[in-house]
Amino acid sequence: MGSSQGTIPTSKFLVTLAKGAGAILMKYYHKKHQIEFKPNAGIVTEADKASEAYLLKNILRKFPKSSIITEETGEYHGDSELLWVIDPLDGTSNYAHGFPWFCVSIGVFVKGKPKAGVIYQPFTREIYFAEKGKGAFLNGKRIRVSQTKKLEESLLGTGFYYSKSSSLAAEVDVFREMNEVALAVRRPGSAALDLACVASGRFDGFWERGLSSWDVAAGYLLVEEAGGTVTNYQGKKCSIFDKYCLASNGRIHKRMQSIVGKIK
Repeated sequence: MGSSQGTIPTSKFLVTLAKGAGAILMKYYHKKHQIEFKPNAGIVTEADKASEAYLLKNILRKFPKSSIITEETGEYHGDSELLWVIDPLDGTSNYAHGFPWFCVSIGVFVKGKPKAGVIYQPFTREIYFAEKGKGAFLNGKRIRVSQTKKLEESLLGTGFYYSKSSSLAAEVDVFREMNEVALAVRRPGSAALDLACVASGRFDGFWERGLSSWDVAAGYLLVEEAGGTVTNYQGKKCSIFDKYCLASNGRIHKRMQSIVGKIK
């Protein structure tokens, strides 16, 4: 990936970028955190901000004309066809409580189409990388989605929207039904890592709503490059700006869709 003119980031640059942000998260990990609450959107810590500042600085220094969408400070409109969609810390609530399920997520788009994605779990030092048309990898080794054919034999991941309004009741109903059918359902708390787990075959499927572009920008490409399927709850192709996500190994997709499709 990349060009001699440096107009598109190389895989090496993306991996270095993610690892650098991850190192910052680990630096703050065992310290007392400064926590701010965002209305219906969880929390933010000083680590989120420090990681984001690092990412913005290094991206704009090398690619100054970039457009960027990032969780904490919003959008940066450049005149480039190069778009970065970044989450400096996905799984902040986990992170703030010392639960080691969090990551850095970076998605790269060229002319509106996904080009590459990287997800880094600094606690386990696992780095997932995908490039359009070239496959998905975990620590340099090719990964594929699982071969599980039956929902009854599947391990699934999910997440709940931050809103605790009546809409949560519908999600709980779907969770209950899915849990009754599947082998087991997990709710670890980082959509980006959950998608990486689908790509690597650790999860057979994943569903969630109330997602933002930075949660899924890298994960969608990982799943698809690993041979999986990503749609909305109605089975149609979705973009990173849709709020509903259903990702699977493809084999159990329609069965999962028949259950999650009940949420409108």
